[in-house]
Amino acid sequence: MSAHPSAQVASAPQQPPAIPPPQPAQGVSQQPAQPAAPPVVPAPVVPPVALGARTFTTPTGVIFNVVRPERVVDFEMVVGYLQAALEKSTDPKVREQARGWRMFKASEPGPNGTVLYVFLMDPAVAGADYALGPILSDAYPDQIEQIWKLYQGALAGGGSLLNLTPVKPPPLPPAGAAPATAPSPDPRPGPPAAP
Repeated sequence: MSAHPSAQVASAPQQPPAIPPPQPAQGVSQQPAQPAAPPVVPAPVVPPVALGARTFTTPTGVIFNVVRPERVVDFEMVVGYLQAALEKSTDPKVREQARGWRMFKASEPGPNGTVLYVFLMDPAVAGADYALGPILSDAYPDQIEQIWKLYQGALAGGGSLLNLTPVKPPPLPPAGAAPATAPSPDPRPGPPAAP
């Protein structure tokens, strides 16, 4: 996610402009010509790419947030702002997202003693952006900078997003029949024997 909540696009790296080599003054003898350095070619212009887009393509989605243990209160305050923003939103898309958006805190510690928070979207609104920045910016335009600092400072790393599809097992065999197993794939040939 970017440093600013509403600016979630990456810009192309900027190359410094090419500076022409200094020209000798008239009437001054020139040194033997040095091989010219290759010209500075500016980087190609790359259109901005959306970063941090948090969209789901499946019926259910999960976002894992890894939080610093000393910043749990800050993160939970952001969760409070988010819940209030979802409740008071007049945007039909956000209202639809809010119906399936649930937030949990894991009882078990995360990696390196972090605290794991799970956002479960069930159902997830296909194609809707679940990024926090735009939702919080709309609800709290005058406070967004402070809220975003709390959020960024609380995270121990980037969040993980998972698209979840329900498992549809194959039909079960009739009662008393042995369970069917999938055929094993053909074994790969081994390396040729050494002479």
